[in-house]
Amino acid sequence: MINNNNIGINGIMFGEEHPLVLIAGPCVIETEKECCQIAEKIKEIAIKANIPFIFKASYDKANRSSIKSYRGPGVKKGIKILSKIKKEIGVPVLSDVHCCREIDIVQDVLDVIQIPAFLCRQTDLLLHAAKTGKPINIKKGQFLAPGDVEHIAEKVLSTGNKNIIFTERGAMFGYNNLVADMRSIVIMKKMGFPVVFDATHSVQLPGGMGSTSGGQREMIEPLTNAAVSVGCDGLFVETHEKPEEALSDSATMLPLERLLPLLKKAIRIREALKSD
Repeated sequence: MINNNNIGINGIMFGEEHPLVLIAGPCVIETEKECCQIAEKIKEIAIKANIPFIFKASYDKANRSSIKSYRGPGVKKGIKILSKIKKEIGVPVLSDVHCCREIDIVQDVLDVIQIPAFLCRQTDLLLHAAKTGKPINIKKGQFLAPGDVEHIAEKVLSTGNKNIIFTERGAMFGYNNLVADMRSIVIMKKMGFPVVFDATHSVQLPGGMGSTSGGQREMIEPLTNAAVSVGCDGLFVETHEKPEEALSDSATMLPLERLLPLLKKAIRIREALKSD
């Protein structure tokens, strides 16, 4: 389609010629204090690992399994918290949007606008996000073959915005299960776009606990290593100091203490590929 494997976000470059990029943070904003603390700690870890870092947290989890599930503080309060993190901690910020109205509220703060997997084919949402000119991180839907993202890219490109990143987050494999097919990363990269691997959503068991999703946290590291070995350009990792107490995705978030070892190994794999 196009050769656009070099996307820049506040000086952070995605692409084969550049370092692996980390997109990380808690699944959802729980409290302002906690969110800021996690952002600060991830920044420290990223500096130790020498990896570029973009902070991620959702202000609204609009696709929870149950009406009783915690969704977040909402767009207006949440974007203020993300703005504070951006200014005071000094890191780019990313969050997911769910409708065109939200984009109008968040576009001046977010450095990257994320399209959730379940909404990745919503034409109006894609076009509205693309017209901001901001980089767009599009989660590949669990229901899509990797080649199908070409049509999604065409929608964004039609606005003149070429700043497209795709994120692989697993595909449905029967009921309540996902499989991470590493061929997806190779296929999407051949289209000319940077590809990020979502290391934590890919180990979900959707609806596996009845009213909430389960997960296989022990699979985060091996799948991360595999994704880096086939050439992903970045890692998307949801992390929390106490995942078991988290209000969303408690079964799949990586304990913060395990983030640095995960990154160090991933970087070694990336460097080994370059030396071949």
